[in-house]
Amino acid sequence: MTIQPGQSVPAVPVKLVTPDGVSDVSSQDVLGKGRVLMFTVPGAFTPTCHLNHLPGYLEAADQFRQAGVDRIVCATANDHHVVKAWAEATGAGDRIDFIADGMAKLAVEMGLDRDLSAGGLGTRFGRNALLIEDGVVRIVNAESSPGEVTSSGAPAMLDALKAL
Repeated sequence: MTIQPGQSVPAVPVKLVTPDGVSDVSSQDVLGKGRVLMFTVPGAFTPTCHLNHLPGYLEAADQFRQAGVDRIVCATANDHHVVKAWAEATGAGDRIDFIADGMAKLAVEMGLDRDLSAGGLGTRFGRNALLIEDGVVRIVNAESSPGEVTSSGAPAMLDALKAL
């Protein structure tokens, strides 16, 4: 079952990728303090994630900060080496932190997983965006169609923040 507003984020071991490097942390360490905007993508460097989803958050990072977001986090079920390379290749590291959930444990625990085995990708995050305040989910926007970035995109989340 997909995590719902009012529920707390789970404590799952993940790799945090920042400009300072890669560290082993709990998902609560990353998502449990302050106002966090987390968006989840099926895969680093995959076409929609790389060309449509991440760029919107990069462009809107200052607007999110002005709207009271303390941290922007992108979570993906890739290994931390790939996630680090993606952060560096996109220049996102100074504006967005990344969670590398290589075994998709956080994705499954939050009910945000999608089985993409038919395409050779295994279990991955679906495309989502969440607003989390002090570890409690306030907003969950999930895409209903693969390859779309509408409700989980930066513009939709900026509108959701303004409506609070």
